[in-house]
Amino acid sequence: MSPFLVMSLLFGLTFGQAASVCAPSEYTIHVEKRECAYCLAINTTICAGFCMTRDSNGKKLLLKSALSQNVCTYKEMLYQTALIPGCPHHTIPYYSYPVAISCKCGKCNTDYSDCVHEKVRTNYCTKPQKLCNM
Repeated sequence: MSPFLVMSLLFGLTFGQAASVCAPSEYTIHVEKRECAYCLAINTTICAGFCMTRDSNGKKLLLKSALSQNVCTYKEMLYQTALIPGCPHHTIPYYSYPVAISCKCGKCNTDYSDCVHEKVRTNYCTKPQKLCNM
């Protein structure tokens, strides 16, 4: 094996994840409740970006656990709670949402992440909008 090939292989294995760009990104969530008069626009951070992934050509030879792809997911997060304005007294007017502190490339955890990208997703208000001041 040539020294150039060995060095290229070592460089790729060592710095492959450095090519990943996975970081907290600003995002606006629009929250509505049927009973409430307003839609709340919440500015938060989510994990977004690109993670290096390796797809094996020998899929039939490997276990399914070896075929999972890395995604940009939460390393550290916290939850904040906002008050939705214009709700009647019998309605719970609170909405809790995640705030990404730091992100990593890793396996998607369905305990706190939506691991399926939906084709049609609505993120807009149908009622008068109020901005969340946190």
